[in-house]
Amino acid sequence: MPDECIEGLNIRPGGIIVDGTAGGGGHSFLIAERLIEGELIAIDRDSAAIRAAGKRLEPFADRVRFARNNFTELRRVCNDLGVNKIDGLLLDLGVSSYQLDTPERGFSYMADAPLDMRMSQDDSLTAYDVVNGYSEKELRRILFEYGEERFAPKIAAAIVRAREKSRIRTTLELVDIIKSAMPSSAKVGGHHPAKRSFQAIRIEVNGELAAIEPAIRDAADMMNPGGRIVIITFHSLEDRIVKQTFADLSTGCICPRELPVCVCGRKPVMKLITKKPLLPSEAETYRNPRSRSAKVRIAEKI
Repeated sequence: MPDECIEGLNIRPGGIIVDGTAGGGGHSFLIAERLIEGELIAIDRDSAAIRAAGKRLEPFADRVRFARNNFTELRRVCNDLGVNKIDGLLLDLGVSSYQLDTPERGFSYMADAPLDMRMSQDDSLTAYDVVNGYSEKELRRILFEYGEERFAPKIAAAIVRAREKSRIRTTLELVDIIKSAMPSSAKVGGHHPAKRSFQAIRIEVNGELAAIEPAIRDAADMMNPGGRIVIITFHSLEDRIVKQTFADLSTGCICPRELPVCVCGRKPVMKLITKKPLLPSEAETYRNPRSRSAKVRIAEKI
C-alpha cells in the first residue's frame, strides 16, 4: 500500500523520517524522493536488506543514512546519528518481500531451504532450533498463540514424532509434516496449510510481537508535533498491538466519571488519523496478492 503509506506520513520536505523496516528499499525510495531538504534514516536488522536498500537508494545518497539494527533500537540509532526529534516513522511489520524472495533464508513454505527464518543472521536462534528443540508443549503454544492455528496440538505432536526418527532440516520437510497432521478438508482452498505454522515459528525466532509497542512509544516520545506514525500489519496479532497502543496514546483523562474535575492530569499524546485501518484496494490485491491481508493504521503527534 505505497500510496496510502506515503500520503499517511504527510511528509514535510525538510523533515526527518525513519523507515524502521527498510527491506529492499521500496518505501524508502518513495520517502526519499519527497525529502528535498530533509533526511531519511533507513533501519533494518537484515544486513542483506541494508545492502539492497543502499543500492536502490543511491540516487538519494545525500539525504539517506542507514543503520543495521532492530527498530526497537530506534531511540539509540537516532541518538547515535545526532538526531533527537523525528517527523515520521514507517513500520512495515513481519517478513519483507525481499526476504520471502530470497528462498535460502527459509521464510517461504513454497521453496526448499534450510530451516532458518532469522531476520538478522547475527541472531543465534533459528527455526531449526525451534522445530527440533522445543518441547511438544512449547510448540503447541507458539503455533496456537502466534499462528492462531486450530490444529496446533496435532501439528506439534507430528513434529515431535518426525524428529524422533531424524532431525527436521528443511522447509519442505516441515511443510510435509504439517500437512500430514491436518485433515483433508483443511488443505483445500484458502491459505496454504503451512502458512500459520510458518508465521508462528518466524515470530518466535525473531521476537516480533514484543518489539512493536516499545517502538511505537519511543517514536511517539521523539516525534515533533504533527509528525506521524504509519504502521502496516499483516495479521491480527500485530494489528491488535498497534491498535491498542495507538488507543492508549490517544487517550486523555482516565479519572472516574463521578469526579467533578480531572485529578489524573493525563493528556493524549497522539491523535488517531485512521479510526479504522486502511485496506488494500481490489486493484492492488490483484497486482500484488501478498497485500491482501495488509492493514494500515496512522496516528499523529499532538
